Amino acid sequence: MRRIIVAITGASGAVYGVRLLHALRAAADVETHLLVTPAGVLNLKQELDLTRGDVERFADVVHNVRDIGATIASGSFVTHGMVVAPCSMKTLAAIAHGLADNLIARAADVCLKERRRLVLLVREAPLNLAHIRNMEAVTLMGGVIFPPLPAFYHRPKTIDELVDHTVARVLDLLDIAHGLAPRWEGEIGASAGETD
Repeated sequence: MRRIIVAITGASGAVYGVRLLHALRAAADVETHLLVTPAGVLNLKQELDLTRGDVERFADVVHNVRDIGATIASGSFVTHGMVVAPCSMKTLAAIAHGLADNLIARAADVCLKERRRLVLLVREAPLNLAHIRNMEAVTLMGGVIFPPLPAFYHRPKTIDELVDHTVARVLDLLDIAHGLAPRWEGEIGASAGETD
C-alpha cells in the first residue's frame, strides 16, 4: 500500500486537488491522506460548489491542518509522497523556510528530509521575486515545482481534459499507473532536424 498525502490550500485551482483524489481512489494500491486549509474550503465552495465533507469522502484518511501530532508529521510513518494541489504562495513560503507551522508544512518538511517525492502545484501570476526564490529553495531541497499550466498538443476540448492532463503528469511523478490522459506520440508531420 502506497500512502499519498494530498493537501488543498487557498490558491485558485481546487479542481486539481479534487481530481487528484478521484484518480488516486481509482488506483488499486493507494491510501490517501487529505488536508484542507480553511481557505481551501472556501475555494472548494467558490470554484466547485463543494463542501469539506464532499471532498473528504474521497480520501481514506482525513487530518486537521492544526494536528501537528498526526501520523504524517513523523518520518517514521512511511509515505510515498505528497502533493499540494493547489499550493498557495503562503504554503510555498512556509515549506521553503521550514516553518512547519501547520500539518501541511510539517508533512512537506518530512517528505523533504526523508527524500520522498513532494510536488507543489503553485498558483500565482505574475510572480514576484519572493515567489521565485521560494520556488528555487524548494527545488534545491528536492521538491518538484509544478505550476498547473495547460498543455494544448493533445487538443483538449474541455476544461476537464486540461485538468486531467495536469493530474496525469502528477501521477507520473508519483509512479502511479493511470489512463487519465493521452501520451505524447511524436509530432505530426515534423521533419527530422526542423526547429522553430
